[in-house]
Amino acid sequence: MKTSRKDLLAATMVMATSAIGPGFLTQTTVFTEQLAYNFGFVILLSVVIDIIAQVTIWKALTFANSPVQQLAEELMRGLGRFLILAIAFGGLVFNVGNLAGTGMGVNAMTGMPVIQGTVISSVVAAVIFYSDNFLPKLDLFMKGMALVMVSLLVAMVVLADIDLLKALHFTLLPEKTDVRATITLVGGTVGGYITFAGAQRLLDAGVTGKENAPQVEKSAYRGILFTGFFRYFLFIGVLSPVLAGLALNPENPTASVFSAYFGSRGGILFGMMIWAASITSVVGATYTSLAFLKDLHPGFLKYKKIWALVFIAISLFINILFGKPVSLLVFAGYLNGFILPLGLGVVLVALARNPALRELRISKALQGAAWGVVMLLLYFSVWSLF
Repeated sequence: MKTSRKDLLAATMVMATSAIGPGFLTQTTVFTEQLAYNFGFVILLSVVIDIIAQVTIWKALTFANSPVQQLAEELMRGLGRFLILAIAFGGLVFNVGNLAGTGMGVNAMTGMPVIQGTVISSVVAAVIFYSDNFLPKLDLFMKGMALVMVSLLVAMVVLADIDLLKALHFTLLPEKTDVRATITLVGGTVGGYITFAGAQRLLDAGVTGKENAPQVEKSAYRGILFTGFFRYFLFIGVLSPVLAGLALNPENPTASVFSAYFGSRGGILFGMMIWAASITSVVGATYTSLAFLKDLHPGFLKYKKIWALVFIAISLFINILFGKPVSLLVFAGYLNGFILPLGLGVVLVALARNPALRELRISKALQGAAWGVVMLLLYFSVWSLF
């Protein structure tokens, strides 16, 4: 049972630190500046959607002891392969933005050119994957980086000066909402590979079956609530200087906030925050994408260390070629909003048809809400294109 608790915590941390990447920081900052107090409601709505999606997916996959791509292939020939490619591509898009964030972080901390910082960070991620018995090292690395991010966030919130009662009021009763902000936040928190990252970690650890279902559900809740509180506190931290009249630098909006709080040291602290957020997301995206690709061809499993290096190298090449990190980070979360309804829809159909899931107790209300999330996200995604 001790091992199970450790693995459950590891799954929570893999999911949460994968979600809290550079896009997470950038999106929160950009939308706080645009919506001010009203952004609290968008965060609340996204958390509700995230919980419904993640609890359903984690419980189903671990109960059946089957990754989502296998469930999809059993439902329709070729669907599993399509889902593998979609999630791996989504992970690649995120990784390009993640690596951009590492370069921004190194630049802020040391003054080193962004490209050099990105290359060095790529090497750090590659070393983690190429080391022997890498899974425990990955878990320890994720926990350490999470501690860095939480410490910096707490320092910011302590210094923030806003009307908390007004923030709570607008969180529950906003004056306006934003569809694009909602779909981007959902995509950035559980979209694409992210919601499958923790489930895959549990599958790899063997935390599966009926006996582990209650603990898996709690772990899924913890992951979403951790990211939800982190985003809300970051929203409070960003809102304070924005209301005071701070004009954010469009090239690096989050750095402007840190400089407002910590003066000349703000750049270094921002660098620490975004590097920790970015490197953990690089590791999470690579780990989960390769976990899916191994079902596409046995070579991905046999040569997984080499393919991890290839995946990181492709992400690095695209990043160097196209650049524009801030716009890319926001786009990554938006694009992955399309992938979540596909994966969640597969799980919901499997709940009705797959014999391995017949004994899983997921209430009709939760399943109905999950179908509502699928329809809502599809609508948001298509609507936001026009």
